[in-house]
Amino acid sequence: MSNPTPVVLRFNNSNKQFYTELKKRVDAYFKENNISKTGNLNMYIKTVFMLAAYLIPYFLILFNVVENKLIWLFFSVFMGLAMAGMGLCIMHDANHGSFSKNTKLNRFIGYVSLGLLGGYSLNWRIQHNVLHHTFTNVHNHDEDIDPPAFMRFEPHAERRALHKLQFIYAWILYGLMTLMWSTTKDFQQLKRYNRKGLLKGANTTYERELPILILSKVAYFAYMLLPYIFVKQMSFLEWVAGYLIMHYFAGLVLAMIFQPAHVVQETEFPVPNEAGALENHWAEHQLRTTMNFATNDPVFTWLVGGLNHQVEHHLFPTICHVHYPQLSKIVEKTAHEFNIPYLKQKTFLGALRSHETMLWRLGRA
Repeated sequence: MSNPTPVVLRFNNSNKQFYTELKKRVDAYFKENNISKTGNLNMYIKTVFMLAAYLIPYFLILFNVVENKLIWLFFSVFMGLAMAGMGLCIMHDANHGSFSKNTKLNRFIGYVSLGLLGGYSLNWRIQHNVLHHTFTNVHNHDEDIDPPAFMRFEPHAERRALHKLQFIYAWILYGLMTLMWSTTKDFQQLKRYNRKGLLKGANTTYERELPILILSKVAYFAYMLLPYIFVKQMSFLEWVAGYLIMHYFAGLVLAMIFQPAHVVQETEFPVPNEAGALENHWAEHQLRTTMNFATNDPVFTWLVGGLNHQVEHHLFPTICHVHYPQLSKIVEKTAHEFNIPYLKQKTFLGALRSHETMLWRLGRA
């Protein structure tokens, strides 16, 4: 990954009329309807559903209810899809502090839900909440667009010859996302964030977090290995196959939801000046670097944790995703009044096509 520039970025917060008016309208919506900005019954039903979708096939394998090995692989696929659902619908809100009004409950669910998926909550919050949500699509600041050298997600990154084929091989590599979480990525991130001073900003230290991280990985692999230990008919290679399949489907689904929100033809990749100043207010910056998709599909919206409403999420990350469909009407109307772009694709396939086209272009231009 690239080393971050030492320049401290600053947004043009003098032009804050849009965000001031938008916040006033959103606050009025919650007050007039007498509802909380955090999770509601819909959120809690979804939590139970996603946990059950993940844990039921796990226990069916563990207790060897079905001895057919092809069924084991099917369960692994289903667990992978459920992993993505847990990440999108539970972990994401909890680590943003929007699952519940109770801060301790949010932190507990954030740690546990991400731990069940093989990740580490602190690293995720720093990468996602701090770096990505603040400096969306900004070169050398947003780690979400700063992948290893064999990928190119933004026009200011160095282009290599192999990038011409990334529109093909990206879809293969996306499936490795959560597999890397569960093995090496968290250790690399913790070291990097300590070096950058980001652990200090999170009121913790490397010496404190490293033992917790190690214990979390031990606990994760301990429960992951239980089927291999207790199911006598399962070979180690069969366990490895199931583990890889589960993580592959989880990573692929997560990438298919998050990538079309930012790495698409419609979004901008702003460049700060030499003093580190960006052109727009933070809120307008989010609108220009983020895109919605398939927002008229309620079933899809429910399954992906409202994260097809990425515009609303980036503007109001501490509001639970169950409210985004209603907030989107307010945001779009206000954006149009202030002549600020509100980016959206009508369908999920349209968003994926835009991402694919962007990968193709970034490999050549």
